Amino acid sequence: MLLEHGIPSLWIEGEISNFSRPASGHWYFTLKDRDSQVRCAMFRGRNALLRFTPTDGQRVLARARVTLFEPRGEYQLQVEHLEDSGVGALRREYERLKTRLEAEGLFDSSKKRSLPIVPNCIGVITSPTGAAIRDILSILGRRFPVARVIIYPTAVQGRAAVPQLLEALSLAAARNECDVLIVARGGGSIEDLWAFNDEGVARKIRDLPMPVVTGIGHEIDFTIADFVADLRAPTPSGAAELVVPDGAGWRASFARLAQRLAQALRRQLRSDSDYLVALRRRLVLTHPGQRLRQNSQRLDDLEQRLSSRVQLLLADRQHRLQSLTTRLARTSPKIELQRLSNRHALLDSRLRSTLPKRLATLRQTLGTLARTLDAVSPLATLDRGFALVTRVADGALLRDADAVGVRDLIDARLANGTLRAEVVEHLEEKKSDL
Repeated sequence: MLLEHGIPSLWIEGEISNFSRPASGHWYFTLKDRDSQVRCAMFRGRNALLRFTPTDGQRVLARARVTLFEPRGEYQLQVEHLEDSGVGALRREYERLKTRLEAEGLFDSSKKRSLPIVPNCIGVITSPTGAAIRDILSILGRRFPVARVIIYPTAVQGRAAVPQLLEALSLAAARNECDVLIVARGGGSIEDLWAFNDEGVARKIRDLPMPVVTGIGHEIDFTIADFVADLRAPTPSGAAELVVPDGAGWRASFARLAQRLAQALRRQLRSDSDYLVALRRRLVLTHPGQRLRQNSQRLDDLEQRLSSRVQLLLADRQHRLQSLTTRLARTSPKIELQRLSNRHALLDSRLRSTLPKRLATLRQTLGTLARTLDAVSPLATLDRGFALVTRVADGALLRDADAVGVRDLIDARLANGTLRAEVVEHLEEKKSDL
């Protein structure tokens, strides 16, 4: 854990020896220099990405991380990337230049220019004898043959490549006759593509007055020119496809639009024809004479309906007047007064005949009730010598001698008057023989 996680990935340069490639596809070898050596392993998933197979004695540059091979207790380097030492130097130079230009803002996406939708003139900077120019011209002729193509010939590899590239770029900028410029070449190694990693070429591309599309190498190849260009294509053919529209697609689209336009015009003509027929029919129906005849007939119809309605209304009003007259006759005040007078006389007669009998009955009932009341009245009992005794403290009627104590006050109500007494003694009651 300390070795594998405590030490970051590192670059190491040395000479390969004891290279072996077993059936598993993994590579095992030793990296050494004059004074020391270290065991290395590069597994199949990583070495499959390389474009070459290393050999004993080859000097290479490796990116690796430190690991421990536990069965033997030995540390080793697990290689993640491997390249020829010469290529490695170029790669380091490439990374340094890329970092510096990016810091200057030459790769800023906000400075990228848009390509013209329909270019009239297309410039191509490439080798006039390579496969790239044939592919570009074939695609431009097939997709958009009306566009004019100007070729600025140049070497694309070797010592003469950079000066000729700068000269071609300067010529294209001075003439300024193209709407868009393609900078292209076919695939190759990093050494073959190195002219497009030149700082002067990159700055010249950035200063061109027209947008630039690069199509350099294959899809996995990236050069400094690709980063400063306004648009990068993976191949020269891809660059040609990006700068022009698809003429065949446009023609097919125009054909579809023409067909849709013809169909729309036919529909519109049919619609306008139907509308014209409808207008003529409406004109016939809305002719002033026709309208006058219709209005005259409608006037006669309204006149007949009005006459009939007036007659019905008069008949209804007459019937209602007759009904109200009958109701008024039945509800005349004289008749009602006569009826009430007769009822008053009848009620008066009945009252005069029944009142004496009712009074006699009520007097008889009253006498009977008075006699009954006198019979059960306590006052009558008092007249026979009895008294009502109550306790002074709470006014309770006494029925038992034990309900009061000695020295309690009592009231005795007689037939005439009331006496207040004090209890001095409880006497035993003598029971009667009865």
